[in-house]
Amino acid sequence: MTDLLPTSLTPMAHWVVLDWVLLVVAAWLLIAVAGVLALRRFDVVSRVLFPAGGGIGLVLFGLALGALSGSPEVAILPVGLPSLPFHLRLDSLGAYFLMVIGAASAGISAFAAGYFRKGEGTPPGLLCLEYHVFVASMVGVVLADDAYCFMVMWETMALSSFFLVTANHRIAEVRRAGFLYITMAHIGAIAILLCFGVLQANSGDYTFANMRLQQLNPFWASVAFLLAVVGFGAKAGVLPLHVWLPEAHPAAPSPVSALMSGVMLNTAIYGILRVSLDLLHLRLWWWGALLLAIGLATALFGVVFSAVQTDMKRLLAYSSIENMGLLFVGIGLTLLFAGYAMHPMAALALTATLYHVASHACFKSLLFLGTGSVLHATKERNLGKLGGLIRTMPWTGWLCLLGVLASAGLPPLGGFVSEWLLLQSFLFAPGLPTPLLTMLIPVVAAVIALVAALAGYTMVKFFGVIFLGQPREERLAHARDAGTWERVGMSWLALGCVALGLLPSQFIQLIDPVTQQLVQAGLGERVAQGGWLLAPNSMEQASYGPIIFLLGILGCFGLAWLMVRRFYHGRTRRGPAWACGFPWGTARMQDTAEGFGQPIRQIFEPFFVLRRDLPTPFDTQPRYHVTIDDHFWRWIYLPIIDLANTIARLMGKMQQGRISVYLMYSFVTLVATLLAVM
Repeated sequence: MTDLLPTSLTPMAHWVVLDWVLLVVAAWLLIAVAGVLALRRFDVVSRVLFPAGGGIGLVLFGLALGALSGSPEVAILPVGLPSLPFHLRLDSLGAYFLMVIGAASAGISAFAAGYFRKGEGTPPGLLCLEYHVFVASMVGVVLADDAYCFMVMWETMALSSFFLVTANHRIAEVRRAGFLYITMAHIGAIAILLCFGVLQANSGDYTFANMRLQQLNPFWASVAFLLAVVGFGAKAGVLPLHVWLPEAHPAAPSPVSALMSGVMLNTAIYGILRVSLDLLHLRLWWWGALLLAIGLATALFGVVFSAVQTDMKRLLAYSSIENMGLLFVGIGLTLLFAGYAMHPMAALALTATLYHVASHACFKSLLFLGTGSVLHATKERNLGKLGGLIRTMPWTGWLCLLGVLASAGLPPLGGFVSEWLLLQSFLFAPGLPTPLLTMLIPVVAAVIALVAALAGYTMVKFFGVIFLGQPREERLAHARDAGTWERVGMSWLALGCVALGLLPSQFIQLIDPVTQQLVQAGLGERVAQGGWLLAPNSMEQASYGPIIFLLGILGCFGLAWLMVRRFYHGRTRRGPAWACGFPWGTARMQDTAEGFGQPIRQIFEPFFVLRRDLPTPFDTQPRYHVTIDDHFWRWIYLPIIDLANTIARLMGKMQQGRISVYLMYSFVTLVATLLAVM
């Protein structure tokens, strides 16, 4: 054990990776303190502190990359309560998620250096404090090796992100979104705390090492698992605990939205994996079936709602719900295979899940950063008022195109590899012992394919309406492109999307130690034999050559370019778009976000609560408006809110404003307490 007491630090030459990771956390906290000291020094915060935070993220990425295949490292920090110090552990699973946190935060921090302005609603130094405490707390969640340390870090993560979400706290809508987010976060935290209470099995020892030793019977193991699903599901935004996500992400500044969607949501995936595949010794098949059902419903719900949104940040928020659903599907399939001791297939499903964690962190963070650049340039989030921005914002447009293609699951980018591996897990799985499951697996695979197709449809809408066509407003013609730091941050994340697509075999070999730790099997040796072809099962069943695919795409573009040069001599002809013979076409007649999503809205109408505001013959400026609401909000949350308000009104009647009545309350409480004790 590495003793990290200040009086017994090991020599620098012999420090282990965990020591260096703690130095990274300390450096982020020092930057946070420096932000307070430079509270309104915008130049210091933007030109020094945020770039330094991005550099520290790169250091964390490198350290975690080196620790992936190493043996677990543990430490005890004397910073908790006298009898409850912080237990820390760095193993392959933790190193993988630290790698994702470091890589994504590096790009987001670089973007934030150019994004944050003096008028964000919160002083720049205070934003710097909250931001870096948020990042450091996520590292603490991954390193925690006891329930006390985990919950402290989890709550720190929730509180710091709450203050970031409510940066523009003077806006009532932002405050409501923040309060909803922190309420759901605390509901999830209670469930996680109860889960740890079950896992320690009345031993009084809340370290994860003790929980691994407990042999819970199937009932109590299932109770712990279900509590973990509720607790971490609330953070991930799975149905029906998703209501905070489409409210909080649009309210937060764009770098914060990117950090929450691309990084923070992954901590929930980490928690599910840690509890179900590490702390619990049982693997029950129905756990996997439950997560499959929850994930499938969440993915379909998220992509359908994403397809009909007209606010670009809400669209991406619902897209995050869809991707969290896909991750839950992957974990469910892993548990299903593990429950039947089908370890190679469990390794394949887990590899697909972990691959999608990294891919989602890159492309979703990139897209949220792109919307931030568009928002700063146009002061507009409504898709109906955007268009043609690729002419005035080429850097943002082309980088967002890479994120859109990755999110749509198109090769040769990272989103395709993870979804392709997930479908491989379904389509090439051997027969399960249960006939019903064997029959349902292809059906689930078909629904996953539908979700992937709808995701591509949504991304076409997102990119086409914002960047293609003609500007719908005159002021869009003067929009300014992203600044230098913003371009650096987005380029780093775009590079991640490309690398994950072109180097799948190499990345799977990095994941191999994690799958070996959790399901005692891996794909590393198998994919290493394929060279530049990725064949997770066998070459006869399916293979994917990203380099060959890329060369084919470049060859088609090159051939088209040569033919144009040969037959048309490079001539360019420009003319107005064909409008079916209508001669007075304007930019307002382009396909709108509402029109693009109308087929999905009609096909999946039972998913929505629709309210149509129709024009009347007497309107001087007739407008047609459709409002889309969530059934879950009306079925579950509004009744709870009404009940809470009713109870509050009843309790309010006890406030009489008379000291004699309050003394009577105290006397009655004292008597009741004495009777209960006796």
